[in-house]
Amino acid sequence: MRDKLEAIKAEALAKIESAEVVSTLNDVKVAILGKRGELTQVLKSMKDVAPEDRPKVGQMVNEARQAIETALDEKTKAINRALRAEKMKRETIDVTLPGVKKLTGHRHPNQIALEDLERVFIGMGYEIVEGPEVEYDKYNFELLNIPANHPAKDEQDTFYVTKDILLRTQTSPVQARIMEKGNLPIRILSPGRVFRADEVDATHSPSFHQVEGLVIDKGITMADLKGTLAQWAKEFFGENTKVKFRPHHFPFTEPSAECDITCFKCGGKGCRVCKGSGWIEILGCGMVHPKVLRDCGIDPEVYSGFAFGIGLERVTLLKYEIDDMRLLYENDMRFLDQF
Repeated sequence: MRDKLEAIKAEALAKIESAEVVSTLNDVKVAILGKRGELTQVLKSMKDVAPEDRPKVGQMVNEARQAIETALDEKTKAINRALRAEKMKRETIDVTLPGVKKLTGHRHPNQIALEDLERVFIGMGYEIVEGPEVEYDKYNFELLNIPANHPAKDEQDTFYVTKDILLRTQTSPVQARIMEKGNLPIRILSPGRVFRADEVDATHSPSFHQVEGLVIDKGITMADLKGTLAQWAKEFFGENTKVKFRPHHFPFTEPSAECDITCFKCGGKGCRVCKGSGWIEILGCGMVHPKVLRDCGIDPEVYSGFAFGIGLERVTLLKYEIDDMRLLYENDMRFLDQF
């Protein structure tokens, strides 16, 4: 029995000493000290030992168990110390190295201008409505009183997907969709990206953004349109900003106008921003054409309304005195960090 216990003890201590990971130690513990372990089996065979020898054998078993448990505990601590030392070595911080600056992002100048613009119209009771960028010809042209032979429908100006599907050239299709639903009165603002086959230069891009407004109700007049735009101009460009209308033509409005504002830089005296005129062309607008109302299911004898379209990039360039539209999309951090 003594020889068997010594053999079990020696084998266990040897395995413990050679172990490199804690899982190996666990395997040794189960194999020797577990319910079916070798040392446990020896204890179960005590009934075969002569009664006078049992105390001595029991003591030998306890001594072997204690030696093995002590070796297991010490080896486990040694392995954990080594692992911790290695981890500390890998994670050592060199306090002499320069710090890593965490860059905090911010809104794009276009987004800043859009949110400022939306805030003004939301304050006047407008609802923000968006629509699909891939649109039907019906909504982009037909319902807006733009006939099949209109120059704007030429493939040189419009990106067509199929004969009847295209990339929208304006956000006006959103207005047509809302009017078609017939939930009157209407007071909406429809911002979004639009597409036209333009060459890229300082003031043009094949992809840009528009913000269009539409009001439909009983008794709406040109005076309401001018008052609305005058209020927006004052809040967006400055309290002293004034507006004026110049006659123009748009297929979907009648009468139509180009809206100018007094130069916010010089107050109308004339400077490089307004090219000496004191005025800056800012947007197109007009009263919704009766045919557009009729085609969208609204009775022009009962309801009237106005619409306007603002080029987001244009007002962004003006608001922040940027002279090249391309700067907005070149992702040059030296430029964008200024906002």
